[in-house]
Amino acid sequence: MSSPIRQCAERASAPGSAPASASPKPVAASPGDRWRGLPSPLRHLLLAALGLAAVTALLLVTGDLTALRVAAVGYTMLAIAGLQLLVGGSGQVSLGHGAFMMIGAYAMALLVLYQPMLPLAANLLIIVALSVVAGIAVGAATARLHGPYLAGATLILAVGLPGLTHRYHDLLGGSNGLVIRTAGAPPLLQGLVSDSEWKALVVWTAVVIGLAALATVSTGRLGRRMRAIRDDETAAAMAGIPVGATKVVAFVIASAAGGLAGGLQAYVLGTATPSTFTLALSLTLLAGLVLGGIGSLWGALWASVAIVYLELWASDLARALDLSRDAENNLPIVFFGVVIILVLRFWPLGVHGALQRVTIRLRSREPR
Repeated sequence: MSSPIRQCAERASAPGSAPASASPKPVAASPGDRWRGLPSPLRHLLLAALGLAAVTALLLVTGDLTALRVAAVGYTMLAIAGLQLLVGGSGQVSLGHGAFMMIGAYAMALLVLYQPMLPLAANLLIIVALSVVAGIAVGAATARLHGPYLAGATLILAVGLPGLTHRYHDLLGGSNGLVIRTAGAPPLLQGLVSDSEWKALVVWTAVVIGLAALATVSTGRLGRRMRAIRDDETAAAMAGIPVGATKVVAFVIASAAGGLAGGLQAYVLGTATPSTFTLALSLTLLAGLVLGGIGSLWGALWASVAIVYLELWASDLARALDLSRDAENNLPIVFFGVVIILVLRFWPLGVHGALQRVTIRLRSREPR
């Protein structure tokens, strides 16, 4: 009687049987696996190109008023995305993000007024460089601050910077600010797109490039270091992460995004006034970040849409109810505050967090 081991060996060597050491057939990679296998920068650039194509298609079927609103959503989204990297990425709470937008807006206005021959792309690059310098100065000064101390320091920046327009009235225009005229659509596109649609396309081209850069940073090594500092600064330092330098870099990237957003805003609106960049703007950006959801760049999209369109709807409601001018000016703030309270009550993780939970539930119900 043969042993069980010998019987197994005989069956393995029988004709038609598969060898015991035969490797399984390779499984074809799914489209999702191939997409995730692409380099992170290339993947984000492809998503940016798709987003720009979608915005272009939207602008082709809408009017000038919608184009200006779409442009406003774009530069607001870029500002919130930079704040997202700072707050959600490295855990640094800033109440002065609107000050960096002011730096970018006034830099754009001064460049157009005193260097009108410079192309727009050069102006935007100069604005980013100036914002980086400002971010280095502020980030280095606040790198050792935490919690309310950091918030207080950036609060001083948001409150004090608009006062420089009164100190240097001749250069910055005082309370009236600066008014500029920017070029519209190039001659080759005259008749195909309006000036407002062209400005919206320029804004979103810069925005998608900036978002692709932010997404690459967030998913890369630097982003992992920032999240480690956010979760436990002491443990990150013990792991060899340069805490101070990483926090300064996060501040610099956020300030560059804010400055670029402010420059795009001045390009679209044609003005740069101190009343636009008050403390209320910084608080609105931070509240919008919470509304959209901290931790994802998609949250910046929902937040920017809410900031732009809730204000418009509240103003339309005030006019429909024939409210006074003071009520009309304050109703958008009240409306936005009520929405934030409701979102935090029912969706603690923000709009994007709620959408993620719905998606997970739907996938769990799919038949396997």
